[in-house]
Amino acid sequence: MFKNLIVYRIAPNWSATPAQIEEALAPGVFVECGATQQQSAGWVPPRGEAHGALLESVGGQYIARLQVETRAVPASVVRRKADEEIARIEALTGRKPGKKESKELREDALLSLLPQAFPRQSAVTVWIDPTASLLMTDAGTQARADLVTTELVKCLPGLALTLVQTTVSPQAAMTQWLLAQSPSEWPAHLSVERECELKSTDEEKSVVRFTRHHLVNDEIRQHITQGKLPTRLALSWNGRVGFVLTESLQLKKIAFLEGVFDDASTGKDDGFDADVAISTGELGKLLPDLIDALGGELPAQAAPAPGA
Repeated sequence: MFKNLIVYRIAPNWSATPAQIEEALAPGVFVECGATQQQSAGWVPPRGEAHGALLESVGGQYIARLQVETRAVPASVVRRKADEEIARIEALTGRKPGKKESKELREDALLSLLPQAFPRQSAVTVWIDPTASLLMTDAGTQARADLVTTELVKCLPGLALTLVQTTVSPQAAMTQWLLAQSPSEWPAHLSVERECELKSTDEEKSVVRFTRHHLVNDEIRQHITQGKLPTRLALSWNGRVGFVLTESLQLKKIAFLEGVFDDASTGKDDGFDADVAISTGELGKLLPDLIDALGGELPAQAAPAPGA
C-alpha cells in the first residue's frame, strides 16, 4: 500500500472525526480534466469502489486518496505549432510578431493541442494517524506531496502541517552509520543494507552509487573522507520493513519483508482492511524508532509546510 512516505506533523489543536473529514472532502471529489485543462485533482474512494467512502478508518488510522489527472503536450510540439503561426503572420503582413504576441500565440497553440493529449492518471494515498498527530503521504516527490497537502488544507479548516525535522540531519546520521566499523555501531532496530548513493559537495557534484553491495568497507569510508556524502541509504527495521532513507527524510522503496503479511486475510471484502492495519501498524512503529535514531524530532517551525 505504501511505497514512499513523506511525514508531516499536524499542528496542535486540530482534530476531526472521520465523518467530519468525509464531509469536508466531498466538495473536492475528483473530476476528469476538461478538454483544455492541463491538470485536475480530487478525492476518490481509497478502496477503489465506485461511490464508496472518501475516507476509510481502520484501527483508528484514517486513509484517503487523491487522484491526479494531467494532460501534457511536449514543449517542442507547442513551439513548432506556434512557430508555424508566427511564420504565417509574417508572410501575410510582412511583420514579425513581438514578444508579447509570440507568447500569446504559444498559449493559443497549447490550448488547441490539449484536447488531443492523452490524459494520465495517478493517485496518492494519505494516511492520518490522529493519535500520533502525524500525516503521511506516499507521494514519490515533494512537488506531488505539496499538491496533496494544498488540497487537504483547502478542504479541512484549521489543518496546519509542517514537515517533520530531526535534531540530527539524515545525511549526518547516514554518514556516521556508513563510517561504522561494525553493525554494533548502528542505531537500535535499524540495519544498513546493500544500496546507497554518495554525492560530492564540490562543483563537479560527482555521484557514486552502490547496489547489492556490502557497505561496511574501506571503499565507502574512503569516498566519504574524500568529501562524498550519502544522499540515499537502504535500511531495514527489525527485519520486518526495508526502505531507502533520503537526505530530506523521505522514505522510498518501502518493502514489507518476508513473514509480515503471513497473517493477512486474503478475503475480498477485508483485504483492504488487513493491508491498512498491517502497513500502518508496522510503519507506525518504525517511524518513532527512525526519528529516535536521528536524535529526536525538532519542535515544529513557525513556517508551515508547502500547502499549509
